Amino acid sequence: MTTFGARSSFRLVAAVLLLMPILAGAQNYPTRPIRLLVPSTPGGSVDTLARGVGARLSERWGQQVVVDNRAGAGGVIAAETTAKAVPDGYTLLMCTVSACATNVSLHKNLPYDPLKNFAPVSLVATQNLMLLVHPSVPAQSVKELVAAAKVNPGKYSFGSAGSGTGSHLSGELFKLLAGVDILHVPYKGVAPALLDMVAGQVSMSFPSILSGTPQWKSGKARGLAVTGTKRSPVVPDLPTMMEAGVKGYESATWYGVLAPARTPREVVTKLSREIVAILAQPEMRERLSKEGAEPIGSSPEEFGAYMKAEIAKWGKVIRAAKIQAN
Repeated sequence: MTTFGARSSFRLVAAVLLLMPILAGAQNYPTRPIRLLVPSTPGGSVDTLARGVGARLSERWGQQVVVDNRAGAGGVIAAETTAKAVPDGYTLLMCTVSACATNVSLHKNLPYDPLKNFAPVSLVATQNLMLLVHPSVPAQSVKELVAAAKVNPGKYSFGSAGSGTGSHLSGELFKLLAGVDILHVPYKGVAPALLDMVAGQVSMSFPSILSGTPQWKSGKARGLAVTGTKRSPVVPDLPTMMEAGVKGYESATWYGVLAPARTPREVVTKLSREIVAILAQPEMRERLSKEGAEPIGSSPEEFGAYMKAEIAKWGKVIRAAKIQAN
């Protein structure tokens, strides 16, 4: 055997020896508490969802699921921490579209690769945004808005929660697919963007359904569409952007569970199966629907394919708009 061959064999044996305790533990998983990292502060949508899923996993398994909030850097801190964790199923990530899709194109030196450094477990839920316009905008529908914007390029503007956020990218996707020139105005959060839209400082906004519905129902803004592929039970009268005439439009906030790469297949499969069962519970589905979210529950393969498609889609939008993370 050559020296190179001997070294390769040694590395292989060493890797197997290191993985043996993990593989052995996979059969009885879980035998101790699980840490679920969340890329936000307590109280937000992703934190609430993580705590709901975590509590039900704890009930089913008799092992505590501890939510660990690691906010900052658009999800980079939580995602990097998870990617570097021991791949034994005891450190998981409640991932977001930012942390596991858009960051790939927003950051030049992202310290992790969503497709290489993680094992997909399950897509948990998606959440629609909505298109709101100020009452002064002469459009009662998306088609009328597109027509008005094409006649007056650069006249209209949309406010977002900040550069690279979901509300920003939703607006850029609208510009790209509808072929319109609308000015982006970034704010430091959803609330100030909505306040200025209601005040008429910007023409439109793409807030979450929960944030935007009160403004629409109070008459302070006009709702034109929701951004997902299906109508929302929260605002069933609003069409989807595709129904309203913008072909190929889909933009949603989504959440999914990931484990570090090389986590034993048995562990990933068991986690996925349990999460799918939890999301099928009527009480859980009703709770998420009231929050404007659609419970999904998917196989690891389905979630991996979804992530890959989202990375490609948003990469195209980010490059076209020349967006970079702040």
